[in-house]
Amino acid sequence: MLYGITAAATALLLSALLAGVLRTPALRLGITDRRRRRPLPLSGGTAVALATVLVAAGADAAGLLPLGAGVGRVVAAAGCVALLGLAADLRRLRWWVTPAGTAVAAGFVVPYEETGAAAGAAAVAWIAVATTVFRGLDHADGLAGAVGAVGAFGVAACATAELMDGLAALMGVLAAALAGFLLHNWFPARAGLGSAGALFTGFLLASSAVFVRAGQGIGAGTAVLYALTAIACADAALVVLGRRLDRRAVTRGRPDHLGHRMRRLGLAPRAVPVLLGAGSAGGVLVAVCVHTGRLSPGAAWWVAAAAAVPVLVLVRRPVTPVFRPRQRVASASPQVSERLRVRSG
Repeated sequence: MLYGITAAATALLLSALLAGVLRTPALRLGITDRRRRRPLPLSGGTAVALATVLVAAGADAAGLLPLGAGVGRVVAAAGCVALLGLAADLRRLRWWVTPAGTAVAAGFVVPYEETGAAAGAAAVAWIAVATTVFRGLDHADGLAGAVGAVGAFGVAACATAELMDGLAALMGVLAAALAGFLLHNWFPARAGLGSAGALFTGFLLASSAVFVRAGQGIGAGTAVLYALTAIACADAALVVLGRRLDRRAVTRGRPDHLGHRMRRLGLAPRAVPVLLGAGSAGGVLVAVCVHTGRLSPGAAWWVAAAAAVPVLVLVRRPVTPVFRPRQRVASASPQVSERLRVRSG
């Protein structure tokens, strides 16, 4: 217990330190959020991944928090997924590259001896989908970090119930690393998570949840896995439904996610992650209760019904047509703009 608390505290401090130290290199390398009006360095994703991997691997090597061979593969695969996300932060990749890469990584971590071939293939697909939809939460300050930390606590509780101490410790380290990152990402954000951190966090949560549920009932397992990711699934459903209703390509990015639409209702920037984090906590609580047998798997339908309410309420809310980063000419005075126009002409 003491080693777990020490490891979590170390991950929190290391993540907070790295997120600040890596801001300048991220700006110089151009690793910034392209959707922002001002350059936001995406140093948080690297900080979270490094803090989680270094602390977990170091504690395992020292024999303080043994992870086990299976959990060690999960950490290694999550690191590879983080590198793929870093490549996506550096340059635009085709929309299918990151889901495909995530599915390949998931194929190496699913415990097929416990799930069987068919359920194992379904688990690979679910990990890829869950990781992708979690990446979509990285659209508002503090949102992905808050929801990820809550989800990590939920998976840790399920792992503790199964006496998987190594996996529970890993989730505690991840939650602490995300908390350290949130010190820089709370509105107004000074560092972003980016694809590297979002894919790393989503993959680690999804694959760890599969590990916890491997070899148990499919119905209850489906309920637990959905309830753990209810907010991310609601965001993805809102985006897909809204774009299809507007006859737009689903893969074409727009500011039409859950947080964007809640802001259009007049909510303060800090209120969005608080409300959605609370909703995520409700889903996680149901997931833990279903996993431990305190609730039946049917309780997940109540989570789905609650998640459907904001989707149906917000799907027809107007959104900004496209991302509009600030342009230097537009912010200049009329005289300067005229001068620039004459020179360019």
